[in-house]
Amino acid sequence: MMISVAKLEHYRLCQHQAFIQQPMPSLDIRISDLKKLKQLITKNQSQICQAIATDFGCRSASETALLEIFTSLESINDAIKRLAKWMQPQRRHTSLWFKPAKNKVIPQPLGVVGIIVPWNYPLFLTIAPMVAALAAGNRVMVKMSENSPSLCQLLQQLFGYEFCEKQICIIAEEGHTGIAFSQLAFDHLIFTGSTATGKAVMAAAAANLVPVTLELGGKSPVILADDYDVHTALSRILGGKVYNSGQTCVAPDYLLIPEGSENELIKHAQSIMAQRFTDIQHSDYTSIIDDASFVRLCDTVKDAQQQGAKVINLIPHSVPDPQRRKFPLQLICQPTDTMAVMQREIFGPLLPIVTYKNLQQALNYINVRERPLALYLFSNDKAVQQQVLDQTRSGGVALNDVMLHVAQDDLPFGGIGHSGMGHYHGREGFERLSKMRPVMQQAALSSTKYLYAPYGKIGKRLINFIINRKLSRYE
Repeated sequence: MMISVAKLEHYRLCQHQAFIQQPMPSLDIRISDLKKLKQLITKNQSQICQAIATDFGCRSASETALLEIFTSLESINDAIKRLAKWMQPQRRHTSLWFKPAKNKVIPQPLGVVGIIVPWNYPLFLTIAPMVAALAAGNRVMVKMSENSPSLCQLLQQLFGYEFCEKQICIIAEEGHTGIAFSQLAFDHLIFTGSTATGKAVMAAAAANLVPVTLELGGKSPVILADDYDVHTALSRILGGKVYNSGQTCVAPDYLLIPEGSENELIKHAQSIMAQRFTDIQHSDYTSIIDDASFVRLCDTVKDAQQQGAKVINLIPHSVPDPQRRKFPLQLICQPTDTMAVMQREIFGPLLPIVTYKNLQQALNYINVRERPLALYLFSNDKAVQQQVLDQTRSGGVALNDVMLHVAQDDLPFGGIGHSGMGHYHGREGFERLSKMRPVMQQAALSSTKYLYAPYGKIGKRLINFIINRKLSRYE
C-alpha cells in the first residue's frame, strides 16, 4: 500500500517541531548519537550482510563488509574524532574601517535533512550522509530504494530500537514514495542516483526552495598512459570494475589506452581474470540487481556486436545467467559513439576500450562529453598528471588506482555538472548540512556613527579617505 503524502508530511513536521524544541544539540549529544549508530552497525553486521545479499540475489558478506560496513564505520569514527573542531566558531578578518568590531562564522544545524538512498550501496549511502547530518545536529528522514526491501525492513527495526522517529525515520519505497518524498519542505535534501532522476528530484525540491546535494554518476574515464605498467594498472582497474559487478557510480566506465596496445592489454586482462575467477557462479561474484538491468546489459552487448565491436569475455566458461542474474565481465573493443555502451553510464561489468594517438586526443575525447563523477589516470609522470588535472574536470580524481578516493574521509565527495552538485564526507559534509552563520559583533565605540545620513564634514572626509585609500592600495 502506497504511503500517503500526508503521512510523510506528518513525519517531517514531527521532526521539525522536535528540532525547534532542541535547535542546538550539544557536542556530547551528537557524539552519543554517532556512537549509537556505530554500535547499531557493529552489532548487526551479519544481519545487514544477509539482508543485502537477499536483495541482490547474490552478494558476498566479504564484499558488503569491505564496501559498506568498513566505509560506514570509518565515516563515523572520523566524525567522532573531528567533530569538536568542526563545531568551533571560525574567526574571520574584520575590515580595518570597522574595527574594533569582531567577525566570526558559527556552524548551526539546518533542521530536517532528507536522504534518498539508491540500491547499489544501500547501507553506506544511508550512513555516510546520515553521519554528516547527525554531526551537524540535524534530524534525518531516509527514503530507501524499492530494490532494498530486506535491508529497509531490517534498518526500520534496528533504528526503531535505538532512535526515536522524531530524530531518524526510515521510510520504505511503496510506489511513487520517492516523488512525494522529494516534494517535502526539507531543510536540505540529498539524492544519490541517476542523472535523469536527479533532475526530477531537483525540480520537485525547487517548489519549496529546498537546497539539494545531488550525487549522480556518468561515464567515469580511465586513462592509461604509456609510461605505466599495463599489468599493474589492469589489476587495479579490473578489481574496481568487478566490485558489485560494476554497479557503482564511480566504477571505471571506459578505458583510454595508447594506440597499438590493445592486444597486449587483452592478454593481461584475460590472465588476471582467469586467476581470480573460474566462472561467474563464485559466491564472491555479485548478481545484477534485477531482471530489467540484466536485460539492459544483454541488449547493450548485442548492440555493440551488431555495430562491429569486438567483445572479449574475461571470465572463462561463463555466459550471462538470467536465473541468477550473473553477468561476466567483458571488454568492448573498438566502440563507437553510436553504440549504447558509449551513450550512457554502463552500471554493469562491461568495459569499453578506446584507443588514442596522444594524450591531448584522449583529453579531448573526455572533454567533449558530460563531466563525470570520477576520473582515473595511471601514470608516474608528474607532467602528465598535471596536464590531466589542469585540462579536465570531474567530481573527483584518483591517480594510479580507481574508486578508493571515495573511502578517504577527509576528502570531499561530490559531482560536477551532470554528475551532481555539492559535496559531503568529512568536514565538507558537516558544513554542507550546517548553516555557516556569519556573525558580526559591534564594539561599544565605533566610527560608524559618522557614516549615517545626512553626512557631515567628518563623514564626507572619512568616506573620501576610505575610498582613496582603497584605490591606492591596488594601483
